[in-house]
Amino acid sequence: MSRRCARLGAVATAMALGALAQPVTAASVTHDYEMNEARGATGAGAMKDTGATRVDGDIGSEVTTGVWYSGAKAYRFGYLKPNTPPAHPQHLVTIPDDPSVDPGTAAYSIEIRYRTTHAFGNLIQKGQATTRGGQIKIQLPKGRPTCYFKGSSGRVGTGGPAAIDDGQWHVLLCTRTASAVELYVDGKRVGRKNGVSGDIDNTYPMSVGGKPSCDQVKVTCDYFAGDVDYVRLTKG
Repeated sequence: MSRRCARLGAVATAMALGALAQPVTAASVTHDYEMNEARGATGAGAMKDTGATRVDGDIGSEVTTGVWYSGAKAYRFGYLKPNTPPAHPQHLVTIPDDPSVDPGTAAYSIEIRYRTTHAFGNLIQKGQATTRGGQIKIQLPKGRPTCYFKGSSGRVGTGGPAAIDDGQWHVLLCTRTASAVELYVDGKRVGRKNGVSGDIDNTYPMSVGGKPSCDQVKVTCDYFAGDVDYVRLTKG
């Protein structure tokens, strides 16, 4: 099965469960990062956005691109010992701040396909704990995926019941509506929390693989280790 077919199948399953307030479809994707860049396209290379609103990302020089699996490509984030200096800003892929990347007050979703054997790390985020304008984040404490939105009206987050660090590919879909946050794993809803997060609009880049502003001393970087196949952002 192709990567795109598998992805659409996961979304279709979630829709069949009647769980998506804002279904993710190919026509509605704001940003689509397929992560198909060839091996060696790192550092000065760009992560291409093929979505409706084009905002290319920047690939850190420590990220390996062009990792082949079943005829497709992915990015690889190497293992770094948790909470150990120094910081490695080139371990990240970053998407520049843009109004279309910030949720604002709109319905919003992040879909990401990944695999890991490490029970640690921040998979993707925009903003940090004390960032003015709020924060969105998918993290993997003890391997368990959690989805979190912090905005002008409060903090709303939810997580799955089990760790997902088996080295197999999994699709996470994190959605925020006006009244709830939901998390899906491979098309199945595993978490829901009612609540209003409000406006989220900060000046930070969106980062894949850890925090962009950290020193591993006063602020941990929470670096992810594993492979990421694609990232999709949908707003509204």
